[in-house]
This record gives sequence, C-alpha cells and structure tokens, in this order.
Amino acid sequence: MPDSDPNPNLTKFLAASGAASRRHSADLIKTGHVSVNGTVCTDPSVRIGPDDRVSLDGKLIEPVRSYVYVMLHKPRGYVCTSDDPHAPKKALDLIHIPGVRLVSAGRLDKNSEGLILFSNDGAWIEKLTHPRHGTRKTYQVTTDRPLTPADIRLLTTTGVQNDGETLRALAIRAEAPGRYIFILGEGKNREIRRMLESLDNRTRRLKRIAVGALRLGGLPMGQWRKLTPAEAQLALSAPATRRNP
Repeated sequence: MPDSDPNPNLTKFLAASGAASRRHSADLIKTGHVSVNGTVCTDPSVRIGPDDRVSLDGKLIEPVRSYVYVMLHKPRGYVCTSDDPHAPKKALDLIHIPGVRLVSAGRLDKNSEGLILFSNDGAWIEKLTHPRHGTRKTYQVTTDRPLTPADIRLLTTTGVQNDGETLRALAIRAEAPGRYIFILGEGKNREIRRMLESLDNRTRRLKRIAVGALRLGGLPMGQWRKLTPAEAQLALSAPATRRNP
C-alpha cells in the first residue's frame, strides 16, 4: 500500500516512487542526478511536500498510487540492469506494463537464469535486497564436478575468502551427483560462481528457483506474470529448509 508519510525525505520519496532502491536513490541524490523544484539537491534528508516537484535526470518523478509486483523467468543472455544503454538484451524489456516504471529486486548475472522480481514498490524492493533483512534465495546449481562432503561443510560453515569477502551458503543439499540446491541469505555479486571457483570447480548451470517462500514454479522461460499481494508477501517469508547431510 502507498506510504502514509505526507512529507518523506528525498531518499524515501524516490524509493517509494519506484525510481530506484533506497540505497541506489541515496547514491543518485549525492551524485547530483536529482532536482527539487528545478534545483539540484544532493541532501538525501530533505523533506518533500505534496507540492514539491522532484526530477531524476530531468524527468519528473510522480508518486506511486498503486503498486505492481512482477515475477519473470529470466533466460540466460539477459542482464538485469536497466542502466546499461549498450546491453543488447535486458530482462526488463521482456515485461510490458504501460505507464509503470519497474525496478528489479536484486540481480541475476547474464549467464544465470530463473526467478527475478520487479516492482514499483521501493520499500518492498529494499526489504528483498538489503543484507540486514536476510531474504533467502534458492538456486539449483549444476557443477563441473561433484562437491565432496568436506566441500559442503566448508561452504556452509566458515565459508571461503574471495576478493576480500567471506562467501558462505546457508544450506547446500545434493539432488544428484553434480546437481545441488544452494540457499543464500545475502546474495553477493556472482556469489555461488565465486564459491565454486575458490574450490577449483565451475558452475555449469545456475537457476534461481525461489525468493523467500515464493517459488518460480512452472512459469515458462522468458515469460512473466503479475503477483498477487499475498504472493508478494511470500517473497519476504523464509522458505522451509532441510539440514545439510
């Protein structure tokens, strides 16, 4: 439902408008992309009243009156960013809802496939993407060679170090030799691929099958559909998990 704050700060206004996530909105403001009543404003804390006119890169931003939630089965070869003018295939281009400005809730890299969520509800996107909320994402992963029990214990306990970050899965479950279910709670950039590379292994296929308790189900690849409010809430709920063997 629309935000009840009649005078939100500029960051909250942009996020609620669906222009960007709250973190990205703050960055856009600080780097001079946002104007209030025709004047560039770099202070994210400025309060916005009902009569103020806010523009992003010269385009007027209107408050969102009704929220839309969308799930897409992203094919490989598509990127989730909408900011790269040179990207030939954007996941957002597969969705057609006239008059609605959608933002992706997180990312799937170009070579990955599966469930990606979009909305014009900035608060919902922030809950799905900010690390403090720990929204769980579930992936089906095919590896170049099978993981050993020691590999699984390492990836789900102490984790591995890669580019100055600790990479760790909440759970890993074997479905078949070389095919696994990974559950992540944070979703760092290319996290699963980097985990496997740290073990001198390789990701052959990576498909996100759930966000929170919301599952991709039988949605065909390249297709999208709107979510009901109840389904949107499922994405914020924890999925059922099983212990590692």
